[in-house]
Amino acid sequence: MRTVLKISTAALAVTGLTLGATACSGSSSSNSADKPLVVIASPTPHAQILDYVRDNLAAKVGLKLTVREVSDYTLQNPAVQDGSADANYFQHVPYLNDFNKTHGTDIVPVETVHLEPLGVYSKKVKKAADLADGASVAVPNDATNEGRALKLLADNQVISLKDGVGTAATIHDITGNPKHLKFKELDAAQLPRALSDVDAAVINGNYAVGAGLKPATDAILLEKADNNPYANVLAVKKGKENDPRVQKLAQLLHSDEVKKYIEDNFQGSVIPAF
Repeated sequence: MRTVLKISTAALAVTGLTLGATACSGSSSSNSADKPLVVIASPTPHAQILDYVRDNLAAKVGLKLTVREVSDYTLQNPAVQDGSADANYFQHVPYLNDFNKTHGTDIVPVETVHLEPLGVYSKKVKKAADLADGASVAVPNDATNEGRALKLLADNQVISLKDGVGTAATIHDITGNPKHLKFKELDAAQLPRALSDVDAAVINGNYAVGAGLKPATDAILLEKADNNPYANVLAVKKGKENDPRVQKLAQLLHSDEVKKYIEDNFQGSVIPAF
């Protein structure tokens, strides 16, 4: 059963982020192999992939899997850190590393699963070269995804960045902006809704798919998959990597069945990373 949680950040802060606490109570015990593995995940495509595993594959390896769907990705690492969930599935390693550094957490990747190509979308132009002078462009406001967004623009000669800054770039590292673009930094989840209010937006693949966009055909610029460090991972608190339930799920997420499910259902908008 998928549990869809529509809980405000404030409410979770007040309650100590206790989602799933009952389901995973005692899951850190060495005797927890018969307990459900509680995985918190973003709705698209993460929870969809996990639902497929739960409904079609998990029972074959004796895995009980509970999927908890949360739209606000900022809640997912705290849930794993405090034990409210056993694992999460929503992020890439650069985001995870930045989160651990900023918050003093010790969450580690278990396996890479898929890539969601970052794309530039617009309701006003068909190609980036057609953006007008002074056009507004919305980008994610978290450190890793903002740098990733700016690098995508720089790789396509829309802007230029300070030498060597790479995906650590912020808007202050822009050294060339021939179209005098005006950047708006927004929460990543808000970018699809903001698309009508700006000339273009750089949107994470999962949020694009969730909003009905098709990255492979709708994006005016799209990240390349080759040597891309932004594959999304299954992650756990350090020390739980060898939990038999976690290992079973990791193996299933790398199965031929899951690869086919991703390829058949997302048609290039989500790409297997194994």
